Amino acid sequence: MRIAILSRNRRLYSTRRLKEAGEARGHTVDVIDTTHCYMDVTSSHPSVRYRGTALPNYDAVIPRIGASISFYGTAVVRQFEMMGTYSINESVAISRSRDKLRSLQLLSRKGIGLPRTGFAKHPDDIADLLKNVGGAPVVIKLLEGTQGIGVVLAETNKAAESIIEAFMGLNANILVQEFIKEAGGADIRCLVVGDKVVAAMKRQ
Repeated sequence: MRIAILSRNRRLYSTRRLKEAGEARGHTVDVIDTTHCYMDVTSSHPSVRYRGTALPNYDAVIPRIGASISFYGTAVVRQFEMMGTYSINESVAISRSRDKLRSLQLLSRKGIGLPRTGFAKHPDDIADLLKNVGGAPVVIKLLEGTQGIGVVLAETNKAAESIIEAFMGLNANILVQEFIKEAGGADIRCLVVGDKVVAAMKRQ
């Protein structure tokens, strides 16, 4: 097969290993910098161009889309999907994973256990918002934050109100969640294929 890996850094260990593993199995693997792709959006013949030339038809694409280029990266993946290329991670799935609120709503719909979570827009909702998640201490998260950036622990309701008002003053979208003390600063990531957990890791 001919496979494209969308990655901004071909020297990353994970990107190199994907390329090596694919080639070891007899596939042709190209690493393409997502930000240098541009699209010809036409109904008859959609294409992706790269550094001045049209990319060939790929059998599959492996997106390695960082949070900083989520919008553009998912647009590129959608373009490949329009061309009939199989994507290991669909553009819709990538977009959902980057939206904490949407991810939680999807997990909730499937009955997955979650911390009590609130989401609101206006400062006059803050007191009831805190009450609904069980009161302080609470965790306040930027909706678009990743890897712990934009996550604050508020020990008291007064501190929580101040932090929420500050975020809202910046027009930032936030989630407020109950603090799970028993977790001890750790979480468990599960890798699921179909309906089966195939691997897990603990992050401290």
